[in-house]
Amino acid sequence: MYKLIAFDAYGTLFDVYSMGQLAEEIFPSHGQALALMWRDRQIEYTRLVTMSDPNPAGSKYYLPFWDLTIRSLRYVCKRMDLELSTVNEKRLMDQYAKLTGFEDSLKVLKSIKDKGIATAILSNGSKEMLATVVESNGLRPYLDRVVTIEDVRLFKTAPQAYELLLKAFAVKKEEILFVSSNAWDALAAKWFGFDVFWVNRLGHPYEEIGEKPNYEGNSLSKVLEVL
Repeated sequence: MYKLIAFDAYGTLFDVYSMGQLAEEIFPSHGQALALMWRDRQIEYTRLVTMSDPNPAGSKYYLPFWDLTIRSLRYVCKRMDLELSTVNEKRLMDQYAKLTGFEDSLKVLKSIKDKGIATAILSNGSKEMLATVVESNGLRPYLDRVVTIEDVRLFKTAPQAYELLLKAFAVKKEEILFVSSNAWDALAAKWFGFDVFWVNRLGHPYEEIGEKPNYEGNSLSKVLEVL
């Protein structure tokens, strides 16, 4: 049914909230709150950049995802009144570069490839960020392409971001299944015209606007049931 299964990276294949453990070591009793606020601010910055200049040629406010991630960390530490030293900033960002994959990420990608279906990542991350995290988790052999919005300088949820998959692969919209754990990402991909699998690990309600995802499951492994 599907010729391409495309995955979001951060939060879907790689656990962004695993940063909380190191953050807790550096800032006792504040680690989890920092990790949550850091992620929220990071996504908010991507939206500000894109919505403030949604130029098809790329936003004039564009900064690479790595830069937005650092600036989000600095903002959140100031907001929480936490002193972020240069050493600890480097520790946190080095850890972010090699985020831990979810335990079923490798198995799912391998199983899809064994079925002869193409696989890809479509991410806000920069090329260097994605190359590092993919290699550190051993996923490279099971991905046909790693597609980044860096090529259009507009972050998801801009339609141009999702269109990159159609440019990278000789497939139609209806031949793509897009997989994301971020409800906002799943919703935007659905609006673009993809079939969508929402990985709802925490049992959250779906968004109150837009169409529901085609599929929903509490783990990445549930994607295999669809195939």
